[in-house]
Amino acid sequence: MAPARLRAKGQVTIPEEIRAAARLEEGDPIAFELQNDGTILLRPQKVVDASQAWFWTPEWIAGERQASLEVEQGRITTSKSGDEFLESLPE
Repeated sequence: MAPARLRAKGQVTIPEEIRAAARLEEGDPIAFELQNDGTILLRPQKVVDASQAWFWTPEWIAGERQASLEVEQGRITTSKSGDEFLESLPE
């Protein structure tokens, strides 16, 4: 258990080890839910799972769109082996 104290205006700092384990970052939305037994449940409200966030960067999405376009246009080649692939590369 990682203790914290309630401060002015209802502020609580989530301990660093909890933030790291939950992959919370500054500005992430968090929902609070009061349970019947008086327990307070905090739920991170990330739209994209933090472990998959790299995939949703603007640069990555642009690369995915470009790759899809090249596939649609037939501008790809396949190789049956590593040697065949290396031979297909321009010198």
